[in-house]
Amino acid sequence: MRRGRIVRDVRGRYSLPGVDEARRVANRVNGVLAEDSAAQVYGWKLKHPPPSPCVMVPRNRKLTPERRAGARVRYRDVDPIRVRSGCTDPVETVMWCAARMPFDEALAIADSALRCHDVTVEELRKVALRMPARYREKCLRVARHADGRATNPFESVLRSIALEVAGLHVVPQVWISKIGQPDLVDERLRLVLEADSFEWHGNRFALRKDCERYNAFVVGGWLVLRFTWEHVMLQPEYVRRVLIAAVALLDRQPQRRALEAPRAARSA
Repeated sequence: MRRGRIVRDVRGRYSLPGVDEARRVANRVNGVLAEDSAAQVYGWKLKHPPPSPCVMVPRNRKLTPERRAGARVRYRDVDPIRVRSGCTDPVETVMWCAARMPFDEALAIADSALRCHDVTVEELRKVALRMPARYREKCLRVARHADGRATNPFESVLRSIALEVAGLHVVPQVWISKIGQPDLVDERLRLVLEADSFEWHGNRFALRKDCERYNAFVVGGWLVLRFTWEHVMLQPEYVRRVLIAAVALLDRQPQRRALEAPRAARSA
């Protein structure tokens, strides 16, 4: 300690210099990182960074206020088999995020875990069924809707809002003819949702290409709705209102019903 080769986290527990704060907090309480803190360690993308380290400790653990300081402590018995590198394992991490966090934040984490191939949909659904009864429905909802095709939390959060709109069923990253691959698509309504970031349109060439692509969608009979990061992250009610209005508009268009009639006949 005098030479700075180790640092003391709490009496009897030490870390190497440079270890991140979350791991030092977990070491201080002799626990494991959980929920969004574990997701961050795995490199998954989050809607928001963790407000403080989230640590899981056994139910009977006695912690002084000094040791709990700066941490969100979860008292749950931890199966050593379900621990990886000082964190709850990937499937447990996603499920406890689903249990404890808002749906949009949990969906973004689940999408990222699938995108990184750290979990599978089958694993998520299996573990969701084993979750405590008070959390089970929330976990099953995340497991049902998680999709590794989502490219980032921005898109995942937009999809979470769309999932709350009756009559709307969007799927991420679907190719439409030879036009392109929008962020979210409802093929029944012929509706495209785009999560438009400023960085994506950082030069005139990118802006021109996107304009051409949007025009092609519209000429091809698709309604295109575009939302900024501020809309999705800060004004979800605005996004929801627009989506509800769009569904009402598209469902009452006579020409759309005429287009869908032959498809329905073929399906029958």
